[in-house]
Amino acid sequence: MTARLRKLAHRLVAATAVLPALLAAPGAVAAPAEPAPSAVVGGGRLGQSGVQVSPLAGAPALPGDLTGQSWIVSDAATGDVLASYNPHLRLPPASTLKILFADTVLPKFDRNAVHRVADEEIQGIGPGSSLVGIKENLDYRVEDLWRGVFLSSGNDAVHVLAHMNGGIQRTVTEMQARADALQARDTTVVSPDGYDMDGQVSSAYDLTLFARAGLRNPDFRTYCATRSAMFPGAVDRTTGQRGSFGIANTDRLLGKYPGLIGVKNGTTTNAGSTFVGAAERNGRTLLVTVMHPASYQKVYDETAELLDWGFSAADKVQPVGRLVDELPAGDAEPTGQAGEASGLPEPPPHSSPSTPAASAASVPSAASASSGDGTDWISAGGWLAVVAVGAVVGAWALTVLRRRTV
Repeated sequence: MTARLRKLAHRLVAATAVLPALLAAPGAVAAPAEPAPSAVVGGGRLGQSGVQVSPLAGAPALPGDLTGQSWIVSDAATGDVLASYNPHLRLPPASTLKILFADTVLPKFDRNAVHRVADEEIQGIGPGSSLVGIKENLDYRVEDLWRGVFLSSGNDAVHVLAHMNGGIQRTVTEMQARADALQARDTTVVSPDGYDMDGQVSSAYDLTLFARAGLRNPDFRTYCATRSAMFPGAVDRTTGQRGSFGIANTDRLLGKYPGLIGVKNGTTTNAGSTFVGAAERNGRTLLVTVMHPASYQKVYDETAELLDWGFSAADKVQPVGRLVDELPAGDAEPTGQAGEASGLPEPPPHSSPSTPAASAASVPSAASASSGDGTDWISAGGWLAVVAVGAVVGAWALTVLRRRTV
């Protein structure tokens, strides 16, 4: 027994000799590195706080009264970002997340297909949600449901389409996968309709990616540009005839701003007002996203001002970044766990980009976010602790042996 204990003690003490090698091994003490500018999706300048713009001779000045916590102006065709302000800041997206929902689900169903709504398909909708007025046990064409999504921002229409797609959770998972494929790394999807949920966030940059992808679908483009439509109503119990009622697009710029194609607006308690707009002029299509300005009306005013600036400045500024392209099928890397909350920075208070306070806004990048499975400790500090304990135990064992042999 004494010989065995002596042998174990010597092995434990000898283990301390490998400590320098362990700590010097590649990856053993890998301190987290700051993300390089190239790691910011769309280019390093888009990861910097404050206004980013590179004017050339004759370029007009940006509007001076902007209050949005985040905004971006870009060219839909080239992907050039003409100007931005904290475009990767993660904020609640409200109903603008329906852009991603449509981009994910719209291609799956024939617009003329008819679906009978079951009662469970319009249950579980968040209190205070915007609704188009869908009733159970009635038939609706798919195109009517999509008009309910785009014009009335109806969460009931979203829920019916999500159930047609296999359920809410499956749709959320597919939306997250679609966001990953589009390299929208600021987005975490928790609900398909954009209703305020813990951890559900996106960014002006990501919402612009969703809009750019959606506008490539002719049906998407048609729905988001529709100003008004008739929607199927209930069946009259006396006549047995089914009625209808009018719905109007809640986008306040549609039909008022020259060349506006549309896209999507959204307002919730947490998100404030958010708007993604696309407009066409002289063969050029611009995209503008504004998130959480000082008031509801300002989201439209500031979008219009940025569109005006973009059309005037498009050939008189150098791009400060770009809208990335969709990854080839199978190459997308998951960036967020669909349906789960994640630790995210609090949005900054309202401030104008023209004031010094605006430059203090925190702009997280997807490259700076990481997650682990709890085993990283053993690569560095854990080894140090293991070896140290071994050395102490070994020394104690040798001391005991010496005492026994004296």
